Order: sequence, then structure tokens, then C-alpha cells
Amino acid sequence: MEAAERILQWITEAGATGDLMVAEGASLSLKARDGDLEEHKVSSSQVFGVRVIKDDKAGVAYSEASDNAALRLMVDQALINASYARRDVNEQVPDKAITLATDDSLLAPTDDVSVEEKIDTVLRLERELAARDKVKNVPYNGVSDVTAAQRIFSTAGLKATSRVRACFSQAAALVEDGDKNVMEGWGQGARRFDELDIDNIVETAHANCLALLHGEAVPTKHYDIIFDTQCQPTMFSTFSMMFSGKAAKDGINPMRDKVGEAIADARLNLFDSPLLDEGFGYALFDDEGSPTARTPLIANGNLATLIHNSATASHFGLQTTGNGARSPRSTLEVQLHQFEIGSGEAEDDAITSGEYLELTDLTGTHSGANPVAGDFSFGASGFLCRDGERIQPVRNITVAGNFYEMLNKIGLIGQTRYWDMNRHAFMPRIRFSDVAISG
Repeated sequence: MEAAERILQWITEAGATGDLMVAEGASLSLKARDGDLEEHKVSSSQVFGVRVIKDDKAGVAYSEASDNAALRLMVDQALINASYARRDVNEQVPDKAITLATDDSLLAPTDDVSVEEKIDTVLRLERELAARDKVKNVPYNGVSDVTAAQRIFSTAGLKATSRVRACFSQAAALVEDGDKNVMEGWGQGARRFDELDIDNIVETAHANCLALLHGEAVPTKHYDIIFDTQCQPTMFSTFSMMFSGKAAKDGINPMRDKVGEAIADARLNLFDSPLLDEGFGYALFDDEGSPTARTPLIANGNLATLIHNSATASHFGLQTTGNGARSPRSTLEVQLHQFEIGSGEAEDDAITSGEYLELTDLTGTHSGANPVAGDFSFGASGFLCRDGERIQPVRNITVAGNFYEMLNKIGLIGQTRYWDMNRHAFMPRIRFSDVAISG
């Protein structure tokens, strides 16, 4: 790429080091309303983002234009921004002269589904769900097809290229029966559009609505809890700061001094697993171009490591874990790629023995959580269950507690693992004991 070579040359001539990120995207988004197409949105983008480091000071700038003058201005602005930045000897361009590239056939496959067929799909999705028993309307629905590409180049000789595709379909229906109403839904993600199962989405969304329609609060007390395949990843991601090396460097990670110590039940094994290619969080490299790997976060209940970019790793005298995160427009952070929890020993009938609450929806997960202290209070709905059978739908309850304490209140960990709807977490079901529920 000639533009990349010019940009890197300008950085070098200025006596600096740096890297260039080029992010490209193309998407199709469709929504239906009352039997007609309500939204047909096609978009594409290309953004250049440069990071320069000079005299141990880092500066970033970006451009959505690709002409020579705009790119030169971008580099000059990044150098100016760096001159005003605070010195940080730890933030340096990784010295990696490597070439990395993902497999398009695996991560960005093609299909022959036309735009017209995709429009027919979203119209059918809304029409068939709207025709189901007790459905008043389908206020939320849609299909999308998104392709994103990322290229990273550095003055050290790095060349990293990734291209991914993700297709989604989702729908939520409003169901009414007398003075009772509820809105629930379902969705799917796939690499290819023709892998989406619209019939399953309609059936599952409608079933979810009917199942919860007549839900009531349960008595206030402590229950055993099983979060479903959507809610459990939400709980872990809400408190993911506990693994952040950046938060540890800033002094706000409550686990910053507990690496190597027991923080959870000894049966819990949790990983950041960027190379599980069935997941949409797959990443061959991070946003610095550093190769990724399966990183143990909790090993047999012990905090194994924190996640790091090259700067936070240098600060602590460690090696990067391949979790550097930035966009063309932003400075360097850290982020997890995708959660994986190791299989436990419990079979399904053991996990679901006796009485427990299955929680299928959580609300207020941002406003109701304190990631530093671990405290949370979320609205919830789901089912009161006994021996694997749903015996009562449950709505209008609050689940509250401390997530870090919950990690030590694990009753059982299942054998079978499931992807969440967005395919960013691969986990077995976990039964948590003695969780506070307010009815």
C-alpha cells in the first residue's frame, strides 16, 4: 500500500516511530414496519489513523480523506499532539517486523444472497412474527450484513491484515393478553447470510414472549441462580475491568495486587480466547499488531494474569498479552477479545436439580453496577424452576449482590458449553448459590 509507505516515511523523517491503522467497513442494514420496508441503509467507510511517538511522547490523529495532502496533515497533527503529551517511556511501537493475515475464506466468506432476497427475509421475519398468537406488533426487527477490514503498518516493519464478516437477524415482539403484556425477542449471528435461520428466530421470539407473559414476582429471599446463555456473559463482561492491566496501572482495578491469589471457586477456569474462530471476537492480532493467544485469566480459582497492551506490560515489567485496543481515532487501551470458561464436571440434571431461578433478562447493567467494588443491582426476569422444569414465569424482580463474592459461591459448573447470541462468549452454565432476590 503506497499510502502506508509514504506515511511511515514521513514519520521516520520526523525522527519518530509510529504505526498506521486503516479501518474499512461496508454494511447493509434492513428493518421492516407494518409489512413494509422501513429502513434500507447502506454504508461504507475508510478511516486512516496514525500514532506517532517522539521523545517518549505519543500523539494520534486521523483522516477520512485519502489524498496526499490530507494524509500529510494527519501526520503533522499527530506530531503536534505528541509534543503536548505527557512523557511515557512505556508506550513504544512494538519492535516486530512480522506479517500477519487472517483467512478470508474462514472469517469473511462470500455467499450469493441478493439484496432483494435480504429484503424479503426481513419482511418475512416481521410478517410471520406479527401473525403469531397474541402478538400486537413487532417494534424491533432487522437483518444486517457487515464486513470490516483492518490493516496495521508500523515503522518497525509490521504488516497485519484482518477481514471479517458478520450477519445478524433479530426480532422482538410485543405480546398482550388482557391487561398483561410483555416484549421479548430472539436473534442469531452467522458468518454467511444464508446460515441465518429465520424460522427459528420467529419461533423462539414468540415462545419467549408467551413464556414470560404472565410472570409475577417471587418472594424476597436468597435463591440458587442460573443465568442463561445471554445473561451470564453479560455478568462477566460488566465486571471485566477486574482483568484490565490499564485499570491496574491507573490504580482502580480492585484485583491489581491479587495476581496469583485465589479469587474464585477452585473449579473455575476462565480464558480470553481470541483464536476460537467460531466467535465474532476472533482476533489473530490486537490493535497494535501484536499476535494474540489463549490467555488464562482465572486458573483453578486463582487470578492468573491481567490483560496488557505493550505499554501496560512494560510498566509492570511483563510481556504484552495481545490485548492492545485502539481505533483509528483513539489512544491506546486494553480490551478482552472473547470469554471462554472451561467445562465443569456437572451433568445437566445435576445443574438443574432442586429449586433455582433461571434468569433470562437483565436490565440496568451499566447504571446498576460498580465494577470497582463489585456491587450490582439489576432488574431481572426469568423462571422459577424445579428439577429442570420451568414452574413459574418471573418478572419485576431485582437481583443484587457482589460479583466478586459470587465467584466464590459457585455450586456447580456444567459440562456442555454454549455460544451467546452475539458469539463473544463460550461458556457452560454455572449455578451460583445464595443470591439475593427482591420481589
